[in-house]
Amino acid sequence: MRKFGLIGGMSWVSTRMYYEWINKGVTRRVGPMASAPLLIESLDFKELSGLTNDDEWDRAADILVASAKRLEEAGAGALAIAANSMHRVYDQVAEAVDVPVLHIAEAVGEKMKAEGAVNAALIGTRNVMIESFYRRHLVSHGVDLLPPDMTHVERVNEIIYDELMHGKASRDAERFFRTMITNLEKDGAEAIVLACTELDMVIDVDANVLPIFDSARIHSAAIVDWILSEG
Repeated sequence: MRKFGLIGGMSWVSTRMYYEWINKGVTRRVGPMASAPLLIESLDFKELSGLTNDDEWDRAADILVASAKRLEEAGAGALAIAANSMHRVYDQVAEAVDVPVLHIAEAVGEKMKAEGAVNAALIGTRNVMIESFYRRHLVSHGVDLLPPDMTHVERVNEIIYDELMHGKASRDAERFFRTMITNLEKDGAEAIVLACTELDMVIDVDANVLPIFDSARIHSAAIVDWILSEG
């Protein structure tokens, strides 16, 4: 198995999920005693949350670039950013290292294309839902995305930052997303992309009215594929 580097801590909840899913994936394919050779740097999320202007995003890019370089120097043969929103600075990170950086939206787009998912709605933090840095990767794989429902963007963002990133999963949040997904189906969505790693806590991937593409699980599976490939 090849050694993989994970830039985590954004949030710690999502990093915990990645660690579990990557190791479960390795165990399923290699054997019950196998575990993934991972290097994980868990960043301090208070330095990376609530970013609003270009200067703040530039500072965030510097933090992630430094982390990527440390992981590369420590022996990681490939890297991933264990968060959707922070892929806004993916290009800066990828350009700063000499090892591949697996893009979460590329992994999701490839999965959706393979399964023939065409019309979808994106659920995530405000910047993921509204800005183009994430959406364009899915569109490049032939996925048509519904425009963001601005009546829900702020409430989704609030649930993610005030609850899920603190490890809290409320019944109110579960009901909100169940209703939201039902309404998105009425609006023409034929699939849902969970473009926030923590949304798995309140949205049942296997028990919904629409197919759910969970970005963190798909990203983790792509990481497992890389770890187990021969290069």
